[in-house]
Amino acid sequence: MGHDHPMTTEAASSILTIDLDAVADNWRRLRDAAAPAVCAAVVKADAYGLGIDKVAPALADVGCALFFVATLDEGLRLRALLPQVDVAVLGGLLPGTAPIFLRDRLIPVLNDLGQVERWRGECAKTGQAGAAILHIDTGMNRLGLDPREAERLALDATLLDGLDIRYVMTHMACADTPSDPLNEIQLARFKAALAALPGLKGSLAASSAIFLGRDCHFDLVRPGAALYGINPTPGKPNPMRQTVRLEGRVLQVRYVDSGEAVGYGASRRFDRPGKIATIATGYADGYLRSLSNGSLAHLAGHRVPMMGRVSMDLLTFDVTDLPEGLVIPGGLVELLGEQYTPDDAARDAGTIGYEILTSLGQRYARRYIGAGA
Repeated sequence: MGHDHPMTTEAASSILTIDLDAVADNWRRLRDAAAPAVCAAVVKADAYGLGIDKVAPALADVGCALFFVATLDEGLRLRALLPQVDVAVLGGLLPGTAPIFLRDRLIPVLNDLGQVERWRGECAKTGQAGAAILHIDTGMNRLGLDPREAERLALDATLLDGLDIRYVMTHMACADTPSDPLNEIQLARFKAALAALPGLKGSLAASSAIFLGRDCHFDLVRPGAALYGINPTPGKPNPMRQTVRLEGRVLQVRYVDSGEAVGYGASRRFDRPGKIATIATGYADGYLRSLSNGSLAHLAGHRVPMMGRVSMDLLTFDVTDLPEGLVIPGGLVELLGEQYTPDDAARDAGTIGYEILTSLGQRYARRYIGAGA
């Protein structure tokens, strides 16, 4: 989502740098880990906040040929960007949308037998064998054919007549927790569902399940968050490269007496004379308010703690111990990056790295580096 008048980095209060080479390299690593399965890319939610207009072409350039989005409007946007790739829409085939899917060569993920019937009817009417992906629920209980519908389909495969079913997919609920017993249950249910639909290819793994082993790879993997640097193996070293760096501009440096409070609610007081740097970033920029008094910034190798609450447009950091002259108005401090990753921020905010990335706001000047920038 760009601005009509792109900001220069000099005019911007904050700068978000996105490394397209790192995204592409992460895709290659996942492709190699899952080979010989095909590796798709999930670029929903504006490529997890990083910008689909730049990210999707960079992935296509290194060989990704199948992309997943969440909604039809995301699919249309991606089709306009990349006329030749395959685009699958996870949200499925809502009433009245089938002609649009056919017109723009989008692949619906069919989530119930009503959608299967709707897609068959449209394809029969136009004489096309419409490509589709069939989603069978194996325990997530969000989208997909429920067990009764899956059983009905297994008993009557003619329900798929006239359709080009590219894959049968499911989605795991607990893949980021390898020891969770639901993983084995879902895997067994999926294998049974595939066995009842002979000749069709399977897709089970999103980012984390790629690392559960070859048994989970089937014919297609669908990484999303891992492409953008989120750790798909929580509790272990992150096998992915970081893709974002967020820097906030210093507006003011001020001295504070012992006993003085900082920010709304006077939630934190100095127990010694100190120095505060006020940064032009806040929760309106997606820097979550739940990071109040809990996050870190970095400047020239120094780690500085947040002091006070996150407000709409401003953050305050304790720079008391930094060398004189290191923090100056107009300078930049690193809010997210290699030293304080989106996963680190998520831990301190009580959320997940996905939310940190997809919350990144539109007031940043976005700077893309790497191929395709």
